[in-house]
Amino acid sequence: MAAVALAFASLVGFAQEKTRDSDIIHPRNAAGAGAAPAATATKSGGDSSYLLIVLATAAAAAGGFMLWRQRRTPGGIAGRDARKLNVAESRSLGNRQYLVVADYDGKKFLLGVCPGSIQLLSPLEEGERAAHD
Repeated sequence: MAAVALAFASLVGFAQEKTRDSDIIHPRNAAGAGAAPAATATKSGGDSSYLLIVLATAAAAAGGFMLWRQRRTPGGIAGRDARKLNVAESRSLGNRQYLVVADYDGKKFLLGVCPGSIQLLSPLEEGERAAHD
């Protein structure tokens, strides 16, 4: 993103520099008409336009990043604390097979997890939860 902005800024600056050089008017009747002019045009405001373009692009990129980051987390920062689904415990059985105790809204479930499937083995009751905790 920053590389695109830098390339755009350099193209805009190149176009501005070209127009400034073509705007110089030389007198026709001056002595030594073939000689180069004594004073050349100086840059006036070229650097500030580069700075303005770079700052505007940086602000747009930062705003886009903030929107993208907020979109990735449901509910923003407060949404992380308000999630109802959690993995309470996990045990490996070997060969990429796991037993998982999942907690959803205060209810716990025992799940079997394999590479190609997830199966509900048993909902855990109140008594079983107290024994496991």
